Amino acid sequence: MGISVGVGVWIPGNAPSPASTDNVEYIALQSFKSSISDDPNAILSSWSGPNICSYKGIFCSDPPEPLSSASLVVAVVDLNRANLAGTLTPDLSLLSHLSALHLNSNRFCGSIPLSLSNLEYLSELDLSNNLFSGPFPSSTLQIPNLIYLDLRFNSFSGQIPDELFQNPNLDAIFLNNNQFQGEIPDSLWSSSASAITLANNQLTGSIPASFGYSGPGLKEILLMNNRLTGCIPEGVGYVTGMQVLDLSFNSLTGHLPDSISCLAGIEVLNIAHNKLSGDLPEVVCDLRNLLNLTVSYNFFSGVSNDCTRLLFRNVGFDLAGNCIPGRDLQRPAPECDGTSTGGLSCLTVPGMRPAGCGGAGGDGMSGLPYFFRVSVP
Repeated sequence: MGISVGVGVWIPGNAPSPASTDNVEYIALQSFKSSISDDPNAILSSWSGPNICSYKGIFCSDPPEPLSSASLVVAVVDLNRANLAGTLTPDLSLLSHLSALHLNSNRFCGSIPLSLSNLEYLSELDLSNNLFSGPFPSSTLQIPNLIYLDLRFNSFSGQIPDELFQNPNLDAIFLNNNQFQGEIPDSLWSSSASAITLANNQLTGSIPASFGYSGPGLKEILLMNNRLTGCIPEGVGYVTGMQVLDLSFNSLTGHLPDSISCLAGIEVLNIAHNKLSGDLPEVVCDLRNLLNLTVSYNFFSGVSNDCTRLLFRNVGFDLAGNCIPGRDLQRPAPECDGTSTGGLSCLTVPGMRPAGCGGAGGDGMSGLPYFFRVSVP
């Protein structure tokens, strides 16, 4: 998301009279400029005078509601890849009609101003690839119409708040490559987002048992390279619209659930570098839309003929580093004695009826799974 830094334009509307220097948007942009400590490419050299719509990186448009004056308003601030250093001024909230704030690939540091929560028209916030730190920025939870949130490649830490996934408007949540800790909130699976990326953090605990009972729009979930343990929940099969699922580089244990076969639209499935064991279910290899299946560096001990035929379907298939007899590039025998999986197995709770691929609830209670899996030491 985002566009390159460019000279501001008016889109669309009649040419306005130049803004006066007491215009609140002028004040906001000058405050932003004053908070910049280094501008090696002189990006902000054009930020002088009252005609703010001519500033580089500023894009203006007609206001979303009638104003007393005919002036255009600042709709987009796009300073992606400008290599600016500094902090974010709270006066950004004076850009009351701002719909997109794109500041990725700079050197901004410190925290995110609480005042950003006042930006009622803001739908895109891209602060990725900067030097921000501290806890999750609570101001982003209060932006009422936010659709796209990108905080990846910073140094945010602490727990991810439950409230993040309860915003019905958010469609893309990118938090990867930070230092977030703690367990994944259960509310993750109530999110209406189509893409959620929590990869490359320090998240611990198990994947919530409610996994899979999420909004129908979820297409991509990336949880790789954390410190997750326990089983892959059976409910994963209920995310029937899933296209990309990456759980690699964790410490997940047990068998791969049969419900994976319900992911009819899955294209990329990566469970490599975990501690999964048992036979690789043939129903996984039968998924018709697969483009890449990576199960390498687990402790799988068997694979069906259906899986061997993946190569003839031009599906990328990597099963190196497992415990499959007769296969090349497998683990040494001493590593395949059953102790490396930690002695944990995943069992279906007795007395619960098997789940189908129709989604949680079926003819039972709406929104509840027929069964779930638990970790048994």
